[in-house]
Amino acid sequence: MNTKKLILEELNKLEEDSLQELYGLIKNFANNKTSEKKQGALAKLKKIKIQAPVDFAANIDLYLKVEK
Repeated sequence: MNTKKLILEELNKLEEDSLQELYGLIKNFANNKTSEKKQGALAKLKKIKIQAPVDFAANIDLYLKVEK
């Protein structure tokens, strides 16, 4: 049996309110998959957030040595 048939069998067991909830999960999952494919490396790097002091870049050597 292929995966789609297995999923359909399980779907047939669910009540309508559960199906609505599952639909939301599936839609969110599909949207995340398509947006991941479209993003390049630079777009992914832009999402990285660093919390550091204002002078972190200028004094990184001091912060790495834990002097500041």
